[in-house]
Amino acid sequence: MKELLIADKADVLVVDDQVENLELLINLLSPHYNVHPFTDGHALLRYVAAGRPNDLVLLDVVMPDLDGHQLCRQLTLLPEMQDVPIVFLTGLDSLEDEAQGLAMGAVDYITKPFSPPIVLARVANHVTLGRAIRLIVNQNDLLDQRVAERTAQLAQRNMALQAALKQVAQTRDVTIMAFSSLAETRDNETGRHLRRTQNYIRELALALRLNAEYEAALSDETIELIYKSAPLHDIGKVAIPDHILLKNGRLEPEEFAIMKTHAEHGRRAIAMAEANLEESDSFLQLAREIAYGHHEKWDGSGYPNGISGVAIPLAARMMAVADVYDALISRRVYKSAMSHQVAVGIITEGRGSHFDPAIVDAFLTVHQRFLEISEAHRDAESSE
Repeated sequence: MKELLIADKADVLVVDDQVENLELLINLLSPHYNVHPFTDGHALLRYVAAGRPNDLVLLDVVMPDLDGHQLCRQLTLLPEMQDVPIVFLTGLDSLEDEAQGLAMGAVDYITKPFSPPIVLARVANHVTLGRAIRLIVNQNDLLDQRVAERTAQLAQRNMALQAALKQVAQTRDVTIMAFSSLAETRDNETGRHLRRTQNYIRELALALRLNAEYEAALSDETIELIYKSAPLHDIGKVAIPDHILLKNGRLEPEEFAIMKTHAEHGRRAIAMAEANLEESDSFLQLAREIAYGHHEKWDGSGYPNGISGVAIPLAARMMAVADVYDALISRRVYKSAMSHQVAVGIITEGRGSHFDPAIVDAFLTVHQRFLEISEAHRDAESSE
């Protein structure tokens, strides 16, 4: 298991054939990170092959011999690079260039000429994200280590196991909220969206299990896992470029196509964590289903796969209602906040088209709780 020490300085690998760009990034990042500069992709591959530390790769797109796209493709095939974020450095600014790079496995773009505040913010976001993913992946190994250490030290093995389990569960909960908040902090309009939707979906689940058809599927344990995993529903937005995520207005069709990729990016990040576990994990499975499926619609007109009906995972169908309700009652740069009554009407109109009819029926029995939750976790700007 690779030791992950959050307190350590992160190791940032920078590849650019232009020496002046390397010098600029070294001077900017060195006070905060261990910076490893390279002028060509072959040197970077030798560094990685040697098992040297790396938390983030900043990769120039246009380079002789081995360009950024080719190098990114090679890096993403290496097992040791599966959980290391790759960010492109480029002067190319077309949507097609960005879409091509994101499809190859990059998580973000930083455009040239560099803006120091943007570079520092993007690097900080992706270093934190990458380390959070590795922390989740390593939790099973950490649990085994802690149980073994406690067993050797304490006569009462059960007490040691319970203490280790509690500590890991607390670490997971804190990590998940920090991990999820990375996406939220890049969109300054979402406010307390994560906390609200997390509570909405629990109320929906409790109401829905009164329906005999769903009683068995919604045990107390499952509802708690859904509640804990819900904040990860938009984690894929970390990979969406700022000029799209923070656009002051409605998105153009080409921009919306890129925005929709956040569902796939979220699925990929969580699946990466799952792939490194020896046994299946219900928490990560639910988180992946929610992140990937909460924009699907009951009638099949949603995305990313256009699936319909019960083919959409149950947790994702519930998140669809919670997410849309919160979007309706929240102010956006392109719209005013709607009233609770109007939002309830829109959700009701979507019964059988956008939303699972059974979940809408459950929503109508607890919609007053949604209003109470929204008021208890109101965005700061709404309370002024």
